[in-house]
Amino acid sequence: MYREVQCHTTWRIRRLRRRIEFSHGTLRTDSEFATARIFDTTLRDGEQAPRTSFSYADKRAVATELDEAGVHVIEAGFPVNSDAEFEAVADIATHSDATVCGLARVVEGDIETALDAGVDMVHVFASTSEVQLADSMHATREEVIERSVESVQRVTETGADVMFSPMDATRTERAYLAEVVEAVTAAGADWINIPDTCGVATPTRFADLVEFVGEHTDARIDVHTHDDFGLASANALAGFEAGADQAQVSVTGIGERAGNAAFEQVVMAAESIHGADTGIDTTAISEIAAMVEARSGIDIPPNAPVIGANAFAHESGIHAAGVMENSATFEPGVMTPEMVGAEREFVLGKHTGTHSVRKRLEEIGFDPTDTEVRAVTREVKDTGATGTDITDERLAAFAEDHDIDAERERVTEGRA
Repeated sequence: MYREVQCHTTWRIRRLRRRIEFSHGTLRTDSEFATARIFDTTLRDGEQAPRTSFSYADKRAVATELDEAGVHVIEAGFPVNSDAEFEAVADIATHSDATVCGLARVVEGDIETALDAGVDMVHVFASTSEVQLADSMHATREEVIERSVESVQRVTETGADVMFSPMDATRTERAYLAEVVEAVTAAGADWINIPDTCGVATPTRFADLVEFVGEHTDARIDVHTHDDFGLASANALAGFEAGADQAQVSVTGIGERAGNAAFEQVVMAAESIHGADTGIDTTAISEIAAMVEARSGIDIPPNAPVIGANAFAHESGIHAAGVMENSATFEPGVMTPEMVGAEREFVLGKHTGTHSVRKRLEEIGFDPTDTEVRAVTREVKDTGATGTDITDERLAAFAEDHDIDAERERVTEGRA
């Protein structure tokens, strides 16, 4: 089901949420959470990926796409970083329907600059782990609490929302973490973000930490997970399962070091596996990912979940034949390419079966017999085994070598 929604002065189609359940199997289908808010940090933490820099135009373009897709919060940048960064954040704040957030250290200049940029939310952070207190922030525990409370109070008195992050929470002593969280909550923090700054969490341990923080605050909980061990998206989902209201993500997962929880993975897992409502127009995912890939210069791996070139591609004969009959046979069933604005592909190569070869021959204008399909399939397998791509032109040549009947006009179209 779809409905039209207005985004600024344009109209676009937004998919209405629908629950898709596993038809069979051992996984339970009752969801641990019904809604999942999305905080996108592509333009802040995503841009901190080594060798990545977004221009002013890049930031505006990506922010517009995220806004129209229904992202709840756009972290537009770190306003105090430069004049250009300040202007970009201010511009995005002026033109977005989403909540626009600016990052700030527990430093007066950072806070005032973020407020001057006109953001709806200021994301204030301070280190809380021993290693970062000693060798990065160079502050005592008491100093961090004092500066954090003052920063939160300054933002709240302006009427803007404030999110506080105890940086490196997953490597912070729990007693001190609780003390910090309680102090900034009393100071008026609207959100407590739990950052796995160095990506050391596992889903079970992270869920336990989210529950622990929840016992020490009545603010809403947000999570920020890094992918150093490939667990960022799983940890973000574990956060939702443990009671977090919101997760910070970046498109294609770009960010510091190995990156962040991937926007597309978290959204689609929440929507399709949990049946939760993210409010995101998932049909825009592929388009947004392609834009971020082009503007960040970070290529999407072919095997990337949801958005990779192979995500909905099939070469194996058994798999391709099953998918042609019913796509749920060898795809998740709860996620289709149409749901993310992608297309399914049947690739010809070493592992191809007769079903894919027949389908492609017919698409390019040939009408083969069963014997002819088997003969061409052998040619495809042998050629694919050498690493050679099986293009439409090469397939047509195989067909002509075997004198397969064809409608020549359609073959020409297929080759074009």
